[in-house]
Amino acid sequence: MFTDDEMQKIEHYLQQLFWNPEIKVAHGLSKTVDAPVEVFVGKEFIGVIYKNEEEGEISYDWNMSILKEDMDNF
Repeated sequence: MFTDDEMQKIEHYLQQLFWNPEIKVAHGLSKTVDAPVEVFVGKEFIGVIYKNEEEGEISYDWNMSILKEDMDNF
């Protein structure tokens, strides 16, 4: 499960990495232990981040799906 501190650090990291202060990280609707957090740019949902803990190491995996119809305007 993500702590509030982890979510804040991930949010700040993504804001700095992509030079976008509108990136927000929030708990999703699921309350399970392994539930991902959701990533938004403004009000637009853009993906989820999963937390992985193996052999004492922690990593975060970002999954972002891009729908073909979302690219039709580009």
